[in-house]
Amino acid sequence: MSHSITLVGNGKMALALAKGLSKTHAIEVIGRSMAAMETFENSLGVPVKKNLLPNADITNKTVILCVKPSNLSDVAPYLKGTALTLYSVLAGIPLESLKVISAHNYCRAMPNLAAEAGASMTSLVGDSAIASNAKKLFETIGMTLWLGSEKELDIATALAGSGPAYLALIAEAFCDGAVREGLKRDDAMTLMRGLFHGFGAIIQTIHPALLKDGVMSPGGTTAAGYGALEKGRVREGCMEAIRAAHERAKEMK
Repeated sequence: MSHSITLVGNGKMALALAKGLSKTHAIEVIGRSMAAMETFENSLGVPVKKNLLPNADITNKTVILCVKPSNLSDVAPYLKGTALTLYSVLAGIPLESLKVISAHNYCRAMPNLAAEAGASMTSLVGDSAIASNAKKLFETIGMTLWLGSEKELDIATALAGSGPAYLALIAEAFCDGAVREGLKRDDAMTLMRGLFHGFGAIIQTIHPALLKDGVMSPGGTTAAGYGALEKGRVREGCMEAIRAAHERAKEMK
């Protein structure tokens, strides 16, 4: 097993990251409650080193900060020493604000919940000297993209970070539509999951517009459904979702 990773926080994102990273790294978790960390360990299914915040020493450790953005100022004073590298998954919190925690290098990372399945799309920005290490670390939980600025990371957060929630809404709506037309719920769910599984594979190598054109035959069922989506302004809604999430990320600074 490779080096240890220290997670500060034990919420959903920390657990998703730990599930991916624990395959190649020993896991340490720092939190406020021993009971909560024990629940975290049970959910993870592998032993973790547990430390309570008042006694947390991060000297020369690789640390991933996974607390709520609003809790940064509360947690920072309890993290003693100087970390080797501080990675932060806190949406909207700039690199400069992370310096309330001492570290030799800083990096903002925006994974998504697919980290749990080793299929995250993680955006990264920070000290260029650690770009290669950052990508290598987060490639253990999926794909990565190193960006050139924090502005770009905020936009990436709106797309890849929040994106699973938007796709979940669409997935649920597709199933509801099929049930409304008369399909059994379990069958609709099975079809939706197969759809997303296959789409995830083919979208890697083909432009969305070409994929759509390849499916839509003249006067066919896809063309009828596509027209309904355009009438419902789904395209505009998706674009506005990215705008709203981006604006919120900027407001959080």
